[in-house]
Amino acid sequence: MGRETLLVLALSLGASGLSALISFVGSLTRPGGLKDQAARLNGSYAPDRPWLDLAWQVFGIATALVPVLLVAHLLTREGPGPGRGPGLGGIGFDLRRPWSDLGRGTVVAAGIGGSGLLLYLGARASGFNLTVVPESLPDVWWKIPVLIASAVQNSVLEEVIVVGYLLRRLDRLGWSPGASMAASSLLRGSYHLYQGIGGFVGNVVMGVIFVWLYRRWGRVGPLVAAHALIDIVAFVGYALLAGRVGWLPTG
Repeated sequence: MGRETLLVLALSLGASGLSALISFVGSLTRPGGLKDQAARLNGSYAPDRPWLDLAWQVFGIATALVPVLLVAHLLTREGPGPGRGPGLGGIGFDLRRPWSDLGRGTVVAAGIGGSGLLLYLGARASGFNLTVVPESLPDVWWKIPVLIASAVQNSVLEEVIVVGYLLRRLDRLGWSPGASMAASSLLRGSYHLYQGIGGFVGNVVMGVIFVWLYRRWGRVGPLVAAHALIDIVAFVGYALLAGRVGWLPTG
């Protein structure tokens, strides 16, 4: 079971954590401060050919979800947990409580989203963070739908693997709740390290909150909803406001 967990992480967010670390080292050793550099998300693959660009965007979003399908397969093979269904239903990623999940997620997103923005602006002003550019797509008809799809993909991938799957596996391996929380939260912070120290610290704190909520609710559904809403507001909000308001840094 331990080897399985390592393989799943190596194929997904564990590899992203190592990539983010290498990227952060590169940023630290590059001339100039961190705030003078940019971390770009949701960029264009073919800005002069919109249909090819769209094909690459859809391909990237779809393939990023393959580890979630792998986790669903692995959880289905092991059967249902106590009082839970098999597969992703065993970690609370299903449609049994859609309105409850969305309502809880909205409340969590409102609390974390606002404080997260303040933390980012403060960390960047202090020189501990790169300028995060949430999107740099061309102004085409599919821009907003792709940004929303990217936000949903991020939320499903991260919450299913880093919270639901990882905690279930670590529990079965005999880890204490505190150690499992630390592992999940540090992993979440690690693959955001490319943004700088602020991105790492902010996501570790978010990880602690999300693990606590998962233990309390027994469902990743509200966490997926919260994460998706946070990213949708960040991606779409940046697309609408960048260059139009003075307080929003642009790369």
